[in-house]
Amino acid sequence: MSTNRLEAFSDGVFAIAITLLVLEIHVPEPGGGESLGHELLAQWPSYAAFVVSFLTIGIIWINHHAMVRRLRLADHSILVWNLLLLMTVSALPFTTALMAAYLKESNGESLAAAVYSGSFLLMSIAFAGMNRHILFERADYLEEGLDEPTRRLILKAGVAGLLPYAIATAVAPISPYLTLGICAGVAAFYASPAASAPVTARPG
Repeated sequence: MSTNRLEAFSDGVFAIAITLLVLEIHVPEPGGGESLGHELLAQWPSYAAFVVSFLTIGIIWINHHAMVRRLRLADHSILVWNLLLLMTVSALPFTTALMAAYLKESNGESLAAAVYSGSFLLMSIAFAGMNRHILFERADYLEEGLDEPTRRLILKAGVAGLLPYAIATAVAPISPYLTLGICAGVAAFYASPAASAPVTARPG
């Protein structure tokens, strides 16, 4: 089948997921006893988790576009891989809300942080798996004739993003703030010009 429907459906999922993130940032109720400024500042975990997740979803959307753009057509196996990837993306609003709610708590904050970074790790694994399937198992579906060294270079760049998320998940019991910081660092790096060339080799 053509990749047009695959990309259109995927874009819809990405758009919904990235929009749902902001719903966890609430307007403070008037008359709560504290100033509006204080109430807004108290929500800083929601702002931080929102920015990190927004950038991460945006980056994976860019990379997904680059990955699908290489294809002439898609078969059932590619569609299944794509569904697995979209499932991990659609879970991010929940894990983001979990992180924001528990970051400053004294109970459950480590588990929330592990779930948060773990959701990024699962998303990266799904992206790397789909990328590998396209580049090597379905190389005859590629639009451009990419030689094997180039395909291996693209895949290598794609799996490089797995390590920071694995580290972030592992250190969650030590410090959820460190977990959030690592995830923020990954998002900031891949959103920077340093990671923009070439876009087709940028990790998920």
